[in-house]
Amino acid sequence: MRQFVVCGHDAPTTPEFSLDDLAGGAGRLDLLCRCVNTGLFLSHGIREDSRVHLVLGDEYTVRFSGATARGLHPDERTTAARVRNALEAREDAIGHMPAEVSPGVDLYRMGLAETLDSLDGTLVQLHEDGTPVADVEPPSDPVFVLSDHSDFTDEEAALLADRADRRVRLGPEAIHADHAITVAHNYLDTEGYTRY
Repeated sequence: MRQFVVCGHDAPTTPEFSLDDLAGGAGRLDLLCRCVNTGLFLSHGIREDSRVHLVLGDEYTVRFSGATARGLHPDERTTAARVRNALEAREDAIGHMPAEVSPGVDLYRMGLAETLDSLDGTLVQLHEDGTPVADVEPPSDPVFVLSDHSDFTDEEAALLADRADRRVRLGPEAIHADHAITVAHNYLDTEGYTRY
């Protein structure tokens, strides 16, 4: 299993946002939706061994699971509609019991710390100041943690400094979060750039 945890700092935590303004009025939800699509979709299929966790405002986490997702399409609007549906069901999420939104999409009433506590695997922080990923052996069951268009907050950085097993960078330049997920997938697909 490979998992991606994306911190959405300006993301909505209520369903009152327009699907027609994902980049502005919905707090860069467009980028988070691209992260979901990049994390789950192949050219003509879906990665059944992949999950994407969107941490919205450190209040809620929307989990997308490739193995059980149904009716999900690789476009931002469809993914954003699933996020909105999840937020509409937020009262049904109690403690660590999720609200099931649709097959493969669940909403948890958990912020970043609680989400990380609930996941098994090697915790890998993606950061431009980390060790070059080409110098690191691919972990089994990686949990990659990355930020949206903003840097990690001081609290997130401290949490990850304490909990991350590794801190890696994917290249010499800072790239968009959804692109980082593509590079991380390629790194894992090629067993650390050794198999093509």
